[in-house]
Amino acid sequence: MTQAEAQIELVRARAYRIPTDAPEADGTFQWDATVLVIAQVQAGGTLGLGYTYSDACIVGLIQGALARAIDHREVFDIPGCWHAMQRVVRNLGREGLAASAISAVDVALWDLKAKLLERPLAQVLGQLREAVPIYGSGGFTNYTDGQLHQQLEGWIEREGCRWVKMKVGSEPQRDPHRVDVARRAIGGHGLFVDANGAYSVKDALQLAHAFAQNQVLWFEEPVSSDDLQGLSLLRRLAPAAMEIAAGEYGYTSDYFRRMLSAGAIDVQQADATRCGGITGWLQVASLCEAHHIDLSGHCAPSLHLHAGCAAPRCRHLEWFHDHVRIEQLLFDGAPVPKNGLIRPDLSRPGLGLEFKEHDAERYQL
Repeated sequence: MTQAEAQIELVRARAYRIPTDAPEADGTFQWDATVLVIAQVQAGGTLGLGYTYSDACIVGLIQGALARAIDHREVFDIPGCWHAMQRVVRNLGREGLAASAISAVDVALWDLKAKLLERPLAQVLGQLREAVPIYGSGGFTNYTDGQLHQQLEGWIEREGCRWVKMKVGSEPQRDPHRVDVARRAIGGHGLFVDANGAYSVKDALQLAHAFAQNQVLWFEEPVSSDDLQGLSLLRRLAPAAMEIAAGEYGYTSDYFRRMLSAGAIDVQQADATRCGGITGWLQVASLCEAHHIDLSGHCAPSLHLHAGCAAPRCRHLEWFHDHVRIEQLLFDGAPVPKNGLIRPDLSRPGLGLEFKEHDAERYQL
């Protein structure tokens, strides 16, 4: 039996709850921990690694229905596995938790394929670039002005980021002041804001013009991502130098097709831990190519890196505070930025990541 004919022997999953280093909040939510769900797929004596940031309840779905759906399939038949998993969750609903579970398994399948081929995943996918730019992301709404200044300034000084992003929306009346604090922290570097859908259309439009006084280049989810009409209106009426971005809550290609067809965004975001893994993320990349819209990877930078190197219109990846901290803590091989770029280690097969199970034990649920 060749490597391509090797059959899937095992699918397993585990969940870990990792506390944040301090309480965090955005325009619509607050939290003090992040749940990491690890998926592993074995074939040909080799183990593939995938993961998502979701809820521990999907462990049972991964080890149950999804494992049965791909059991004994040929390991290189990733499209067949992906569609089999999509079919088995039909009556559960393909979005939300089910999509996150499928995403983790799909990533593990791609990691496994590249490992069996003894090649880095970027090369298996068709590498177009050696490195991908990142932007620092955090700036939570519960931070003091001092914390905000220190974090944003740090990404520029340590990682060499060209852009940084902060959260807005918890207290709209304070947001122009907080944006002014951020601008003073980063000098002439690019500034992004993310409202997580907290504003009304009228408030978002008013604040867009206020933020423009501090050269804000990117306004993410000024209103709910489900309000395509509102996003489209803001895209037309916002200052010309300000881009509208959204898409992190997309789970299916239909969602992204509708958003792109509506002309709702200047930059499409997509999260491979939610939208069907590497397979789903590359589907979004194809839609972006067809619509002449750039793609930005949402969070989980270690997971998006190889796919980002292969997607033609990938602009950058989000260097999100929580996920960076977790990935550098629990994954050997997590990328380290240099001059605002991260690059895959082409000496390591697959994603180039190894999960530190012993270090993670204290967080396991």
